[in-house]
Amino acid sequence: MENPDLTLELSSEAMQQLVAQAVERIIPHVASLPQQPSADAEGALEMARMLKEPLPQQGQPAAELLDLLFTHVIPKSFNTAGPGYLAYIPGGGIFHSAVADLVTDAVNRYMGLWLAAPGLAQLEANVIRWFCEIVGFPATANGLLTTGGSLANFSAVVTARRERLPEQFLSGMLYASDQTHHSVKKAALLAGFPEGNVRVIPTDDRCRIRVDALAQAITADRAAGCSPFLIVGNAGSTNTGAVDDLAALADLAQREDCWFHVDAAYGGFFLLTAQGKTLMRGLERADSVTLDPHKGLFLPYGTGSLLMRDGGALKRAHGVGASYLPSTDDDPDLMDFSQMSPELSRGFRGLRVWLPLKMHGIGPFQRNLEEKLALTQWATEELRKMLGIEIVAEPQLSIVAFRLVRSGMSPEALDQLNRDVLRRINARKRVYLSGTMLRQQFVIRICVLSFRTHLDRMQLAIEDIREAIAAIAR
Repeated sequence: MENPDLTLELSSEAMQQLVAQAVERIIPHVASLPQQPSADAEGALEMARMLKEPLPQQGQPAAELLDLLFTHVIPKSFNTAGPGYLAYIPGGGIFHSAVADLVTDAVNRYMGLWLAAPGLAQLEANVIRWFCEIVGFPATANGLLTTGGSLANFSAVVTARRERLPEQFLSGMLYASDQTHHSVKKAALLAGFPEGNVRVIPTDDRCRIRVDALAQAITADRAAGCSPFLIVGNAGSTNTGAVDDLAALADLAQREDCWFHVDAAYGGFFLLTAQGKTLMRGLERADSVTLDPHKGLFLPYGTGSLLMRDGGALKRAHGVGASYLPSTDDDPDLMDFSQMSPELSRGFRGLRVWLPLKMHGIGPFQRNLEEKLALTQWATEELRKMLGIEIVAEPQLSIVAFRLVRSGMSPEALDQLNRDVLRRINARKRVYLSGTMLRQQFVIRICVLSFRTHLDRMQLAIEDIREAIAAIAR
């Protein structure tokens, strides 16, 4: 064409201006995170509805759009990057990874095949090797970065199915505790198993899977003609941070010739601490492990990983050839990530992990995790001093679950009482806690996992809990 439209090809000056306009807003936003509300959903629904619009035909200045984001849209949300976010499993969002993502998206290299970007593929392979080292896997292990724990658990279930079951696999049985993340059940359904093939095993008073009940279930299923093939252990459950007896599970899996998968999405990186290593003894014997760097390494959301003890298992489960894809040899160092996962199109996820780890080394991450363990224990002892507070789940890692109890109240009334306490705590907007159902009762959770959360914020959390309880009594 004689007159091509070059609108999308920004000049050097235009690119510098656009980045400068973004940074002018990003830096103050990040700097003010400690002063921002821990969550602000008031009017968020109305604001979201106002954002509905048809396909734009004309452009707007970038400054106006950025102002819309930072002034109106972003504030009306959970402040998941702030120090007061103690709900669910906090995500970190270290700034180093934001810079890495800018580089990654700007150079826009394809990462499905090693041949397309060998050096970048090697950097991502290094990251996987580091993770394998952390969990204690042998040099023959391998893995890949995913969008999160759900996709990692899905690929783990598919791989276990392909490795342990025949082509007609519907007699295969999977075993997980009543505290296992729901993504495992979803993974089983997506992998083609009927819902009834997922056996839910009860837990003990510390919310850990009962290995005796698991063994009985496997025996009963074999007697009924079923094919037990997958045991899932927790290394930090979502509700309470519970860590199963992984060594006992590894022994049972070996006796029963079952694949042993450990969901360590939340807790796995606590292996960097002495407490975590002790709690998770046996994890190194797993066949596969899910780890979420966007949890324990404080990275932005969208950064998960799946590790395999047998480095070739992922390719055997996911590898499919095509005439338009270049063939690669079997050199284990030349990893085609598209042959190891459901994704063919994928970007360079490794830089957001590689850059901060190379800039700082593992030490600061380890020290931050140790601090979170200490803060959780400190908060638990402060809660224990409060009249009427029951610690429902003692912290095993950086989660504690508690509730307010009153004699003579029905279970339903107690649940409502604690929902009211939680609402009052969060209404002050200095911290944001979450609740869950545990042993058929509503409990309040504190989860400490942000690199920005320190003792001063935990002191505010305890103050707000005390004030909420006092308000209930008035």
